[in-house]
Amino acid sequence: MKSNEILDEMELKMMKTTEVIEREFAAVRTGKATPALVENIVVDYYGAQTRLRKIASISTPEPRLIVLQAWDPAAVDAIEKAVLKSKLGVNPVKDGRLIRVPIPELSEERRKELDKVVKHMAEEGRVAVRNIRREANEQIKKMQKDGTIPEDEMILAGERVQKKTDEYIKIIDTLLAKKEKEIMEI
Repeated sequence: MKSNEILDEMELKMMKTTEVIEREFAAVRTGKATPALVENIVVDYYGAQTRLRKIASISTPEPRLIVLQAWDPAAVDAIEKAVLKSKLGVNPVKDGRLIRVPIPELSEERRKELDKVVKHMAEEGRVAVRNIRREANEQIKKMQKDGTIPEDEMILAGERVQKKTDEYIKIIDTLLAKKEKEIMEI
C-alpha cells in the first residue's frame, strides 16, 4: 500500500463522517417542518422494524406542518404510535389515512438544549476525524519503519494528513454554525 492510497482511504472515511454529521443535524428539530425530522423514525410494521419513509409519503405543505400519508391504511395506527414515541416532542393528529404532525414553536429553553445536542454531535464528529487521522499517521509511520517509504515522504504524507484533518474539522464547524443559527432563529 502506498502513502497516497492511505490518504485516499483516510479522506473517504472523513467524508463519510461529515455526511453522518449532516444527517444527524437534519434530524434535529428547529421549529421548521422538514421531512428529515420524521423519515428515519422506526415503525413496528407487521412485526418488522421499518423506517417511516418506506411505508408512507412525507410532505410539508406548510412551514410548521408535516403530513404523513400511509400507503397501507392498516399502518396508520403504528405510524402514529411511532411518532408519539419519538424524541421529537410532537403530537400527531390522525385524519383517516393521513397523519398531520404540527411542529410547535420552540421555547428558549428547548433551543438551548438542542444547541447543546448539536454541539455534542459536532464534537463526536471531530473526535472521529481525529481518530481517522491517528490511524492514517500510524499506517504511514509503519510503512516508513518497514522501509516501504523514505522518511521525507513520511513527513510530507503526515503534513497532508494534518491538512485534510483541518479541512474536515472546518467543514464540521461550518455545519455546526449553520445548524446553531437555524435552531436559534425564531
